[in-house]
Amino acid sequence: MSRRAILLAALLGLPWTVPSAAAAVDLPFRTAVLRGLDKITARVRTFTVPVGETVRFGTLEIRALACFRAPPVEPPEAAAFLTIDAVDPGRPRRRAFSGWMFASSPSLSALEHPVYDVWLLDCRDPLPAGDAAPEAPPAGDGEAGAKVR
Repeated sequence: MSRRAILLAALLGLPWTVPSAAAAVDLPFRTAVLRGLDKITARVRTFTVPVGETVRFGTLEIRALACFRAPPVEPPEAAAFLTIDAVDPGRPRRRAFSGWMFASSPSLSALEHPVYDVWLLDCRDPLPAGDAAPEAPPAGDGEAGAKVR
């Protein structure tokens, strides 16, 4: 591809690799591995979130909707679509984050919360080849990491 086509694809958020009949497909996994930081106590905790389930970290409820990892022949990358709700006592539930998180670029789409930081480390437990992969949320629903208020 030309440099101009790559730049245009990057600006539009499109993949900029040359398409081919043997294009690599992301491999689906059952579990997202996350790390959380409590900024008040400075405690760090690594935890797993099974796809389709919700896990609590402090006052956050974290739900993984999809988790994919690049095939072994590609550069290493893991991506998970997460929704994170802040459930503070005495306050209404608030969506703090909804979007894709990437293990190689935690600051690209980060949770912005005054007390907690959460980032993706990896995806684990690959789905067997014959199993149906979870359907990934569409990429067109806002920006990666878009905050919903």
